[in-house]
Amino acid sequence: MTLYSFIVLIHVIAAVTGLGASFAMPVVMKSAKNATQARFSLELNTKIEIFAKVGSIILLATGLILGFINTGLFSQGWYIASLLIYVLVQPIVAGIMPKKMKQMDLILKEYKGDTLPDSYNKLNAELKPFNGAIHAAAVILIVLMSVKPF
Repeated sequence: MTLYSFIVLIHVIAAVTGLGASFAMPVVMKSAKNATQARFSLELNTKIEIFAKVGSIILLATGLILGFINTGLFSQGWYIASLLIYVLVQPIVAGIMPKKMKQMDLILKEYKGDTLPDSYNKLNAELKPFNGAIHAAAVILIVLMSVKPF
């Protein structure tokens, strides 16, 4: 196995790990039916998020390393588009979503009942389009890297 092939292997493992975790997180959040379950869902998502973050960082690092080893990648449209998409979703992944999740956690920490508070449900609903955008971007990235259409 060449160094390049090994880095591709690490890249694929990071994709499976990171993207799998990213796809699981909204499912966990939607499953909560009461405040107790929502608290558990947020705690569980914090742990799942580690896989998404580490996978994402490894994806970027190995993707760039592959580009430096094979500099021709920097002239490929699919490669440039993949990097651009990755950068464009970072404000959502690293900024908007964690901020909303933190707000949801604060709401639940201050809340004494067991039904889900409206403010929590509102924030959870606000996450839906962001999750959709991230999942669409992930699918596009997978297609670009698999098919290399341009």
